[in-house]
Amino acid sequence: MNLKDYVASIPNYPQEGVTFRDISPLMADGNAYSYAIREIVQYATDKEIDMIVGPEARGFIVGCPVAFELGIGFAPVRKPGKLPREVISADYEKEYGLDTLTMHKDAIKPGQRVLIVDDLLATGGTVKATIEMIEALGGVVAGCAFLIELDELKGREAIGDYDYKVLMHY
Repeated sequence: MNLKDYVASIPNYPQEGVTFRDISPLMADGNAYSYAIREIVQYATDKEIDMIVGPEARGFIVGCPVAFELGIGFAPVRKPGKLPREVISADYEKEYGLDTLTMHKDAIKPGQRVLIVDDLLATGGTVKATIEMIEALGGVVAGCAFLIELDELKGREAIGDYDYKVLMHY
């Protein structure tokens, strides 16, 4: 299945010069959405994953069904002020600005093998901050999975030697 057929490209959003890759059409098509989730689940099956972590908000949309299919838990990564208990945080640079992410301090147990799941790998700032928080909690990042990678932004460099899977390249 060509998943690119289910991604809308919105030029100059959210700012001039940025092309937003909208996965809403993919999510609206049950076959395409299911196919994408199954591809990530297949990637995860041999990694002995204990927990899925997904950055808001589209990381929830992709990560939660992966966690469900694997029969494991899901931990959200959110912007400041969105999580109700004690958190850790990490600052990061994204495609069009600076931001901060947070995660509950008890979201990951020491030694847990974690798969980070998100819709998009752009500059790599989000995933790098997520890796930093998981490792600060004692987790082991076993891999990262994305629906889309924007190759020209070189987010792969932020991941370094961590194993990763991408379903579509732009």
